[in-house]
Amino acid sequence: MVTQSPLWHTPIQYAKGVGPRRARLLEKLGIVTVEDALWFVPWRYDDRVEVHSIGNLLPGMKATIRGRVERCRINTTSRRRLVVVTIMVRDETGVIECVFFNQPYLENTFAAGVTVLLTGTVSPNPNAQSFFLMKAPEYEVLDIEDSLESALGRIVPIYHETHGLSSKQIRRIMQSIFEQYSPCLQEILPDTMREQLRFPTISEALPVLHAPDQHQSVPLLNQHVTPEHQRLAFEELLLLQLALAMKRHRQVTATPGIVFAKHQKLHEQLQSVLPFSLTSAQERVIREIFQDMAQSTCMNRLLQGDVGCGKTVVALHAMVMACGSGYQAALMAPTEVLSEQHYWSLKPLFEALNISCVLLKGGQAGGERAEILANLKSGEVQVVVGTHALLQPDVRFSKLGLVIVDEQHKFGVLQRAMLREKASWQPDVLVMTATPIPRTLAMTWYGDLDVSVIDEFPPGKKPVHTKLFEAKSRNRAHQILRKELEAGRQAYVVYPLVEPSEKVDLQAAMEAVEYLREQFAPFRVGLLHGRLPSREKQSVMSQFQKKEIDLLVATTVVEVGLDIHNATVMLIEHAERFGLAQLHQLRGRVGRGQHQGHCLLIHSVGRIPSYNQQMSLRIDRSPGARQSPGRVSASAEVARSTAKRRLGVFAQLDDGFALAEEDLNIRGPGQVLGVQQWGAIAFRVADLARDVDLLSKARRIAQELLQRDPNLSFPEHHALKETLVRKWGEKLALGSIG
Repeated sequence: MVTQSPLWHTPIQYAKGVGPRRARLLEKLGIVTVEDALWFVPWRYDDRVEVHSIGNLLPGMKATIRGRVERCRINTTSRRRLVVVTIMVRDETGVIECVFFNQPYLENTFAAGVTVLLTGTVSPNPNAQSFFLMKAPEYEVLDIEDSLESALGRIVPIYHETHGLSSKQIRRIMQSIFEQYSPCLQEILPDTMREQLRFPTISEALPVLHAPDQHQSVPLLNQHVTPEHQRLAFEELLLLQLALAMKRHRQVTATPGIVFAKHQKLHEQLQSVLPFSLTSAQERVIREIFQDMAQSTCMNRLLQGDVGCGKTVVALHAMVMACGSGYQAALMAPTEVLSEQHYWSLKPLFEALNISCVLLKGGQAGGERAEILANLKSGEVQVVVGTHALLQPDVRFSKLGLVIVDEQHKFGVLQRAMLREKASWQPDVLVMTATPIPRTLAMTWYGDLDVSVIDEFPPGKKPVHTKLFEAKSRNRAHQILRKELEAGRQAYVVYPLVEPSEKVDLQAAMEAVEYLREQFAPFRVGLLHGRLPSREKQSVMSQFQKKEIDLLVATTVVEVGLDIHNATVMLIEHAERFGLAQLHQLRGRVGRGQHQGHCLLIHSVGRIPSYNQQMSLRIDRSPGARQSPGRVSASAEVARSTAKRRLGVFAQLDDGFALAEEDLNIRGPGQVLGVQQWGAIAFRVADLARDVDLLSKARRIAQELLQRDPNLSFPEHHALKETLVRKWGEKLALGSIG
């Protein structure tokens, strides 16, 4: 009898063939309910439509064979201590040898006499025991329940596994679930919308993905771009875009904002005290911000701009507008280094405009802190620049009107809200980032914000020269560095660790200082890292700014915040350990003055092909992804290939937004934004790196739908509305809709 409970509310353990033990295993794969199981689509598909006889195999072909294991042996190589399992498999036409690496447990799996299905690439066998060899083929052990028809002659879905639950077992569970629950599948897309998009119904799509027939295209299935895949991905993207559009509408209409004075004498004074002219991009963005701040609704704007494009001066204009209208402004940065940089660069300009500005950070003396807090509460201080210290409960404002969050990806959403809530009303919010965000991520994670982009650099700024060096060629990089030091310039040498790690064999910054002091004598070498006490850190930074340090050895604490115009070299050791965003930020620390900048990357991954020779690399990133035991060497090779691609891309591209798109393709959205930021948005089928066009379509259709039916109250939208509230109502604080 089919249960009447909705599938999203039906525990998976009650599905036929599951039970409590398997339910616990499925939970490790993110499957808690029957609905979770139906949306747990295979991550790839094996083409077993044609099964080859061993006697008909040819070198170089990828083939599926069926045979019986004659014998299995295991041995360990003497040089690399590699465990090798070798099996001999025979059918009516011949015999083939198959080898598996670092999977000793397979000795028990491949007992003599078992029937196996093997899929892999055929190569000549140097051993005389058989003509052919398969290295690390995909395998499936066929038991007495497997008929020839069920195991062969079809396209086989392959699921992510967990210890104790194989892909074959998951296939059987899925078959039972469809038999038991297919009548309960609910279509939430309106018929007219689905027909216009030419998408199948949910009842048509899911069976194709979990049990494709032999007429389906295996390449399209493996790329996850079939109409059935797109149907499911579109549903996920549409629900999110509807939720974000509703959230944005409520932010705009529900809470009145501050109407700031658009035309002020302070702005005229600001233009006269600025030591440079604004770029046209800065002027455009300032106009967008001023337009927002002059409205009666709250500003919620994201300001994107590459390293060195001049975001801070744009934020300065917004703060001046707030102060000129009688309100206070707060600028929050993620590190003391960056907050102090902002404070010391802005303070002279604020003083010229007679605007009081203070710096609030952790570790300040009690008396100094108490005075700052009192002046903020009374309104005597108009602008405060600080770190997380601004979030402390004892920090109170008299009339907070503008909140600016810099390098906002370093903060959680909750922290941004905490600062905003320190006002007695809804202040305007401007969030800034020098880490360019791919268009797809901006449309999802920041879908409730307006977006401004500074896409122009100040006149005369030269692109930084980027060069790659293998570790054995380090001396060549050092020659470039020494030449710059001899010309009176300054330089950074950055390491990924502060001190040696037993797990990661890297030369750390603390170990390198003495070597570099000897190597680059008589130049003065300093050390900066995150574990230094705040006072020592400030002292080192001050010495570097005053040119009392020529070469600064550091960890990624210098990723943001240091603005040394005389620094022209950024030498990065173990560059393969850094992400594209980090590398781009580090490169942005040099070449900020009139002299040419150089970014030198030292790595240990071998020869790196140029960017235009890079092969497309698709990496499985789904939540259930699991590396099979013993696949260490394969995993390491993928990591090495990924690092090569990352460095090759970085050496060729200096545009931050192009790098961001590549970063998304390589790492996926979760790692690009960070787990903390991305945790609330986990797609089961959609892929933001792949489904760019689908996301744009979902965004457009969501906006059109809400224009016709703002509360989704039409009968054909009821199922869509119920699902929207269930999936996003709590996460995005939508409350009840309609």
